[in-house]
Amino acid sequence: MEKLWAGRTTGGNAALADEFNRSIAFDSRMAEEDIRGSMAHAAMLAASGIVSQESVDAILSGLEGILNDLKCGIIKIDPLAEDIHSFVEFELTRRIGDDGKKLHTARSRNDQVTLDLRLFLKKETAQVVSLTKALIAAITDVAEANAETVMPGYTHLQRAQPVTFGHWILAYAFMLSRDIARLNNAADNMNLSPLGACAFAGTTYSIDRGMTAKSLDFAGALPNSVDAVADRDFCVELASALSILMTHLSRFSEEIILWTSWEFQFVELADEFSTGSSIMPQKKNSDMAELVRGKTGRVYGDLITLLTMMKGLPLAYNKDLQEDKEAIFDALDTAKLCLAVFAPMLSTMTVHPENMRKAAAEGFINATDAADYLVKKGMPFRTAYKLTGQLVAKCIATRQTLENLPLSEYQALSELFEQDIYEAVNLDTCVKTRISEGGTSPESVHAQIRQLREKVL
Repeated sequence: MEKLWAGRTTGGNAALADEFNRSIAFDSRMAEEDIRGSMAHAAMLAASGIVSQESVDAILSGLEGILNDLKCGIIKIDPLAEDIHSFVEFELTRRIGDDGKKLHTARSRNDQVTLDLRLFLKKETAQVVSLTKALIAAITDVAEANAETVMPGYTHLQRAQPVTFGHWILAYAFMLSRDIARLNNAADNMNLSPLGACAFAGTTYSIDRGMTAKSLDFAGALPNSVDAVADRDFCVELASALSILMTHLSRFSEEIILWTSWEFQFVELADEFSTGSSIMPQKKNSDMAELVRGKTGRVYGDLITLLTMMKGLPLAYNKDLQEDKEAIFDALDTAKLCLAVFAPMLSTMTVHPENMRKAAAEGFINATDAADYLVKKGMPFRTAYKLTGQLVAKCIATRQTLENLPLSEYQALSELFEQDIYEAVNLDTCVKTRISEGGTSPESVHAQIRQLREKVL
């Protein structure tokens, strides 16, 4: 196939150079966006009087035919084409003749490729947002069913204070809600059209960039033609948002891996989202969660690829920028795959409240509540903190808990202790009385769920 740029050179590259230069293997994913962009550009050329309406009608008909034939599988993208832009233009010219050669008037592949990429990434970002919302919905459903399920909350992986399982996992829902905001912000920032910037300096033709921007659902046109073709910050920003999203999925995965271990047994994943061992018949592995955790590093790598690609480039366009697509496509594909498996994995998970409750009862996680009990009776907090620590030490030495320590032992340290101390250190009370906004009380959990469902879902 002849090169679009043949002229100054013969276009007769060595086979190895052709293969090295070729991007059709990955940019063919943008075929529909390339054709949509070309149709908008052609319509503008006719409206601006640059190309005759008759020629543009032939171009539009030819492009629509190519798109339909690709969707129906009547034609296949030529793997030997240099890129998707070359393939479409040569196929158009093959079908309609010289009118097809008029399509590229007042346009360069430089503005064409970044146009295709922005259109494609806007569509893909919307899909990631939709999948993230589906995961938040799954989390809220599990949280609602476990708004009163007591479990130990952790700091430093040490049992710390009692919480509800619903409250604990809602933390991830709110993290994901911010991921949605970041994704939407990235989509807004890429929602400007580069078409008409041409190679980088604009064009001598009197084109209407606003027309093409509007017809392609952009908010407007990028105001500087050099910037329009020379930067890929919109890819970097999206990859950054995806990396933070994957961080949250990875942290959640790590908790699920811990919770499904024999040492915790807080939850059990459904067989459909677990695997076994080829040699140890007793094993049930949380491989889906482990893969999410592992694939997070892959998305980080895509972000670093983009940042490294950009960091030393002078203006304007450089061929290095061809490396943008494989990285951002991989980041999107990986995030979408992880989100798609995560929601049903969570929805089909079995929660074991009895194991959570048992772990909560054994960790002295109600010690803070014992201290608060004394503070509410007038003792300074630091004094109450120290005294409660002495109570815990006594319980450990005598193999007792704060719930069954005799009242005489309490009163030996402070006369402020009365019979109601047992209600104060009851785990259900500890949870229900944490009434501050955003806290772990069941009422607060339900309020958080309502907030997510009303504002995010």
